[in-house]
Amino acid sequence: MELAHRDITYCKNVGAKRADILRSELGVRTAMDLLRQYPYKYIDRSRFYRIAELEDEDTYVQIIGEVTEWHTIGIGKAQRLSATFNDGTHQCELVWFQGVKYVKLERNVKYLLFGKPSRFNHIYNFVHPELTPLSKVTPEMTQGLEPYYNTTEQMKKKGLNSKALRGIIAELLPELKMGVPDTIGADVLQRYRLMSLTESLINVHFPKDTLSMQNARARLKFEELFYVQLQILRQMKRREQNPGFAMPMVGSRFHALYKSLPFDLTGAQKRVIHEIHDDLKSGHQMNRLLQGDVGSGKTLVALMCCLLAVDNGYQTCIMAPTEILANQHYETFKAFLAPLGDAVHVALLTGSTTQKNRVPIHNGLMNGTIHILIGTHALLEDKVQWNNLGFVVIDEQHRFGVAQRAKLWTKNQLPPHILVMTATPIPRTLAMTVYGDLQVSIIDELPPGRKPVQTIHYDLKRRAQVYSFMRKQIQEGRQIYVVYPLIKENEKMDLQDLQNGYNELCEAFPDIRISMVHGQMKAADKDLQMQRFVSGETQILVATTVIEVGVNVPNATVMMIQNAERFGLSQLHQLRGRVGRGADQSFCILLTNMELSTDTRKRMDIMVATNDGFRIAEADLQLRGPGDMQGTLQSGTPFDLHIANLATDGPLVTLARQAAMEILDHDPLLEDEINRIYKRQLDVLRVQQSYNWSEIS
Repeated sequence: MELAHRDITYCKNVGAKRADILRSELGVRTAMDLLRQYPYKYIDRSRFYRIAELEDEDTYVQIIGEVTEWHTIGIGKAQRLSATFNDGTHQCELVWFQGVKYVKLERNVKYLLFGKPSRFNHIYNFVHPELTPLSKVTPEMTQGLEPYYNTTEQMKKKGLNSKALRGIIAELLPELKMGVPDTIGADVLQRYRLMSLTESLINVHFPKDTLSMQNARARLKFEELFYVQLQILRQMKRREQNPGFAMPMVGSRFHALYKSLPFDLTGAQKRVIHEIHDDLKSGHQMNRLLQGDVGSGKTLVALMCCLLAVDNGYQTCIMAPTEILANQHYETFKAFLAPLGDAVHVALLTGSTTQKNRVPIHNGLMNGTIHILIGTHALLEDKVQWNNLGFVVIDEQHRFGVAQRAKLWTKNQLPPHILVMTATPIPRTLAMTVYGDLQVSIIDELPPGRKPVQTIHYDLKRRAQVYSFMRKQIQEGRQIYVVYPLIKENEKMDLQDLQNGYNELCEAFPDIRISMVHGQMKAADKDLQMQRFVSGETQILVATTVIEVGVNVPNATVMMIQNAERFGLSQLHQLRGRVGRGADQSFCILLTNMELSTDTRKRMDIMVATNDGFRIAEADLQLRGPGDMQGTLQSGTPFDLHIANLATDGPLVTLARQAAMEILDHDPLLEDEINRIYKRQLDVLRVQQSYNWSEIS
């Protein structure tokens, strides 16, 4: 029976109980599933070390020597075994905290010591090392790269540790060497100089050398990324054929707004509006991602594109994740549209909208007198029906669930044009994957006159100096944000909580009016406190990250972030974007503990060094990995990545996308005989979905 169809139960050294664990813990059902559980690291067992040459950065090493003395400490579960190991150049300590009774030591016997060294009191020690009499060491134990596999606690309880998995996979090796059907065509393998699937599976588990292992992993990563891109690009090509509302006219409302602007649009804004209008007049449904750093002018671009739709006889809506942001958009739109008088009717619909005010909104949508509706999740309610919805803007779309966003799909006979906006710059490799089926527009230019925010990193001991600077800014008529990571005190995390911080600021600035905002407040109370700050009634706003998006106070010139080490790079950049919105020089002050990890210090250094959101996003991806940024691959592709890493495999993402594009350009339906292998593999990989969520961004 083929490995792809053989139940894992019937593989040697597995059986029914182990099979159940493998199914429940790893999702392994077949022999091929097990072969697709790739090692997460390798240790070179061909090299032998001397204790005298050990260095702190060494991971796993093996040493030949003797145990010269040992003793046990404590009794029962608290018992510990400590031994001295000498290789003739130096000595080190061996320690066992568990399974002490099973450790058998002898004098005048040569041992092979294998483990991870760490330094304590200037002496290297090994905790729970492998100690094997040299007479029992087999050639396989000291040859080549030894693979290590991810396991779980439940697996370990059943004896399925990394070594056991390696043994089970080794039993499949003779059959694997006979060959398995490939998942990539010979032409692609040759063009991109890739190993066959058989070679790559052999060398990923049992590499003969480092180069073979690297080539095997590169091929398997390429395969994963290739099928992700193939699925994404197929969706994009199908979507490009979807009929959409044609909006060819650039009408009077658009021109009136353009002429009324008190400033010129940036070149990037003009370019993006042209790109969007090209989509709107194409006759096909638009699905476009608009990226722009904080303060780049995305909201104005969205408004002008809404007017393109309104001038062509269609209604539009903007959906925001919070009432604060929805209200902000509403006020911004009204201010821009004031010179147009009654030519454009804008309405606001949120969870706080009263039933009395909802009735005229529902009626206005149905009879077409409301041209632009701005709101939150309330826009998705079944009662919200339109006369002719043709253009939808989704702001900060990652705050919405896929199913929620998809409800907008059914608000008209044809799907409306979709513009997805984000102020979080997306690294190129993620954009090609998470949003790979969308056209992308980027506003990469800030409005003229904006001064870059100056970012400063201080430790908490310099808080008094920071307070003095804050007072000076307030005396000059400016306002200040102070952001805390927590609402309530958490002693374990040793962080100053929001309430204590608010109290401390009230003591430090007794003559200054201060507001406080956090996510657990009632919406009305939160809006009241926020409005006090927006109007200038209060000079300091103490908040959690609820102010990360959607607050526009040009008079605010200082963003002070308490315990900045608790925030990711992208979040810090978003918070910094709340200042620097006026003509005055603005500042972002990062307060942290003195003792910082290497990665945390890198984050602070990057924030101080650059205001470029795309550079920060790339650095964040490198430091954190794709993580939540990758999410569930929101474009709808159902595949998980088991070996590829979007943070480190950017060049492979590009190659995989290129290969997939070349195939689909010549055969979009994958009907040619040479390409049927890809269609079959997609069918194997595809998760059945009751609704094609990939059809909406």
